[in-house]
Amino acid sequence: MTETKRDANAYLASEPIGRLLLKFSVPCVLSMLVSALYNIVDQIFIGQSVGYLGNAATNVVYPFTVAALALALLVGDGSAAKLSLSLGSGDKETSHKCIGNGILATVIIGLLLTVTGFLFTDQILRLFGVTEASYPYAREYMEVILLGIPFYIFASGMNAAIRADGSPAYSMFSTVIGAVLNLILDPVAIFVFHMGVRGAAIATVIGQVVSCFVTILYFRKPKSFRFSKASFLPAGRLLGQIGQLGISSFITQIAIVIVMSVSNNMIGLKGPQSIYGADIPLSVVGIVMKVFGIVIAFSVGIAVGGQPIAGYNYGAGNFKRVFDTYRHIIAANAVIGIIATLLFEFCPQVIVSLFGSESGLYNEYANMCFRIFLGGILLCCVQKASSIFLQSIGKPVKATVLSLSRDVVFLVPGVILLSMAFGVTGMLWAAPIADVLSLILTIILVSHEYKCLKRMEVRTHE
Repeated sequence: MTETKRDANAYLASEPIGRLLLKFSVPCVLSMLVSALYNIVDQIFIGQSVGYLGNAATNVVYPFTVAALALALLVGDGSAAKLSLSLGSGDKETSHKCIGNGILATVIIGLLLTVTGFLFTDQILRLFGVTEASYPYAREYMEVILLGIPFYIFASGMNAAIRADGSPAYSMFSTVIGAVLNLILDPVAIFVFHMGVRGAAIATVIGQVVSCFVTILYFRKPKSFRFSKASFLPAGRLLGQIGQLGISSFITQIAIVIVMSVSNNMIGLKGPQSIYGADIPLSVVGIVMKVFGIVIAFSVGIAVGGQPIAGYNYGAGNFKRVFDTYRHIIAANAVIGIIATLLFEFCPQVIVSLFGSESGLYNEYANMCFRIFLGGILLCCVQKASSIFLQSIGKPVKATVLSLSRDVVFLVPGVILLSMAFGVTGMLWAAPIADVLSLILTIILVSHEYKCLKRMEVRTHE
């Protein structure tokens, strides 16, 4: 990478942070929002055609697709963070190698995950809590979704690298074009050709293939580096660094897999003992988690949009701008969290009705789930954004601790204990309790990092 190419990113150290964050975060939010909508669009159309059993089936498959996304972001966000840090410090050699190794890793992971999925389809569905009634729909849906996994992993992972290379608009375009295709093809496959859940899955895979192709086209001529044969030679140490920087994003997503797996299985255990049964809570929790994913797309999208700004300035030693970036990220997340809280507390039925008209018991549990389970969404937004920020400045341990705290350390045990004690209604309180506890930990870790940055800033000016 030439000095001129490095200077192409020097504006990250001088332009107003608010303007930079808007420039990077809006395309990033839209890209992540569109990714979240991939699954929720299927859920809406399936709910309107097949009913809540179809939604229960897609809920069972959803953790597998989130696991695929987790692996994509482990490599993609790690490569992007490493690229930003190398650009800020002027490390010419690392910039092209970290993206080349990232591309190689996403291709291998995508193929291995697809093969694994086909070999162990039934075992995976059982792991994620499939019921006897939803099994036929779940297997039919998953058999098609598996074909798109390699394309999904490559596009999702390498979009982060495109953003870090200073092309957030292109990153957004590559994601949006696939989602728009999915949105168009979904109703055609379901309502015109009467293909049910299989049709929804086919529409999703077509969109993923197109997004992957557009992503590949970008790397013919990236902005900040040029590929060579050496770019794609596996570098163990570099891959380890990429993994460390991407581990927070990985854990954020894999925690969703763990939460949904535990929740689905507890619903299967305690649901038959309640008036709601097992399939109603299974369907509702899947819908709520996907709506939750939309809010988190805003939250994490803003934080990831700030990643190149924070990473570049940290690498360049501009520590005041690093924490100013964090303040802007948290302010934006507070607005998102407040709006989401108002919607979930006062208008849950409007959201529920998008996924089909069902019985009184279904609506009763769905409204309760939105109001209680997502009651602490504001606190969750702050925690998720803080974790991504720590990742972006090369603090993988602190970022990992935050990523683990909310979902794995606090939420999963809460779901198990409260569902055992109070059934499928009691388990809903696990989320707001976890949000409060994880926010306390966030304040402690971020305050410590702030003091560290202040000391580094003082030493820089001595």
